[in-house]
Amino acid sequence: MGFPKIYNTYFVAMIATVGGMLFGFDISSMSAIVGTTQYIKYFDDPHGIIQGAIGSALAAGSVVGSLMAGPISDKWGRRDSIFFGCLWWLIGTAVQVSCNNYGQLIAGRILNGVCVGITSSQVPVYLAEIAKKDKRGSIIVIQQLAIEWGIFIMFFTGYGCSFIAGTASFRTAWGIQFVPAVFLMCGLPFLPRSPRWLAKVGREEEAIKTLADIQANGNIDDPSVVAEWEEIYTVLSAERESQRGWRKFIKKGMWRRTLAGMSVQAWQQMSGANVMTYYVVYVFQMAGLEGNINLVSSGVQYALFIIFTTFVFFFIDKTGRRPLLIYGAIGMGVCQFVVGGLMGSYGISVPGGVGNPPNSNVVIKVEGQPAHAIIAFCYLLIIIYALTLAPVAWVYAAEVWSLETRATGMSLAAVANWLFNFALGLFTPPAFRNITYKIFIIFGILCFAAAVQAFFTYPETCGKTLEEIEILFSSDGPKPWKTKPGGSRLDAEIQRVIDRKTVDGDTYLHMPGAGNAAGVDGEEKAAHVTEHVEANAATKVE
Repeated sequence: MGFPKIYNTYFVAMIATVGGMLFGFDISSMSAIVGTTQYIKYFDDPHGIIQGAIGSALAAGSVVGSLMAGPISDKWGRRDSIFFGCLWWLIGTAVQVSCNNYGQLIAGRILNGVCVGITSSQVPVYLAEIAKKDKRGSIIVIQQLAIEWGIFIMFFTGYGCSFIAGTASFRTAWGIQFVPAVFLMCGLPFLPRSPRWLAKVGREEEAIKTLADIQANGNIDDPSVVAEWEEIYTVLSAERESQRGWRKFIKKGMWRRTLAGMSVQAWQQMSGANVMTYYVVYVFQMAGLEGNINLVSSGVQYALFIIFTTFVFFFIDKTGRRPLLIYGAIGMGVCQFVVGGLMGSYGISVPGGVGNPPNSNVVIKVEGQPAHAIIAFCYLLIIIYALTLAPVAWVYAAEVWSLETRATGMSLAAVANWLFNFALGLFTPPAFRNITYKIFIIFGILCFAAAVQAFFTYPETCGKTLEEIEILFSSDGPKPWKTKPGGSRLDAEIQRVIDRKTVDGDTYLHMPGAGNAAGVDGEEKAAHVTEHVEANAATKVE
């Protein structure tokens, strides 16, 4: 007898997105530590490419984890792939806590990264596949909120641990990372499997029961369950006749989805906002903040992150994805230009490094009112990011794929995210030393490029079922800039189910044995069901 299951999608999301919290924990496990005296002395003032390697090691492991995630998720399921990822986290955290040099620290962060690569790609897939069309955006936003809560909690945990003398300071902070992973592993057995994954692997009865439990309190004859199942069945049947292997990500217009899914994740990194997340302590040192004031001011940024992403939870399924991606990128670009311009105009060169002890990664300092303006626009940048690209990139990337390609497709999108995350984590510390303020100008230009691509290549997915999104990316679909939120066919399909039941007495046209409760022979019902659904599929294709 298995574990009892939780079917409330918000509770399911709260447990599953602890996988995102692991990502947040690991980010802050470094950002709160890199500026402390204990860390600088023990690791012999790591700077330049060495600190870049330490910072980017998580992303390097995440690339590997993302590549592994798709095949594992398709074989074992979305839920079990997340559990598998947690095992890597436990090993990586143990290596970090016991590290004696930066090489071992890098190795531990790579192992943690494998977990983050798996969870960051498959948690959004899992949430997208269990959520209703009109709640899907807000459900996936919980993933971003979990990341931010992880960053916030771990940052102030690290801040508290900074008052501990010696290496126990950072070892204690890193050891606390065991807690969320164990919590997630204990919670996962109580979550249902994705009904769309169950359909994909041929477990149709279980798929429909799970869909009914999630959508209609277990009533498999509910019209909304019937209509959604028929759409899943129809699209899945058509997809099984499509290209095999990696060609299915390019052929027959699939390149549009691949471009959208991978590029939206890449732009999330190239916007430069995560530089603020990883290295905000360095940026605020450039603006003249030192010691505890710097750490607390950096923590305020993470609080703003949570507050404004919470706002997105309530309106993302009303405003749509396109406006947030386009205007968010423009707003962030303006902030990057202002920060870079102020540093370039008022920055004072400090070749030996700012701070006491000197931080060799920070060789420019701004004082007075310009410094206050830099801090203000850093906060504004994070607010805009929290309202737009941070949550919406995860939502959009999880929505654009077909059922047959979703697990591996989201893995590819996550690979794009983590490759650029790795590159930025590795090269940002040297960039702070070598081109100083110009790095912010580069990020500003990239933000405007992101807005242009979003306008021309990202159709609006809000308010549509995952199966309907296929039409938006087809060769004869509407131009992206002409698409709007809503307009789903599902409501009309539900009405057809109601009409069919009223006229013909049919309750369910989908699976072997579904009509037994109504006294209908299972095999006879199955034959009628298959005939009806295949006819439905042919009609929709025409």
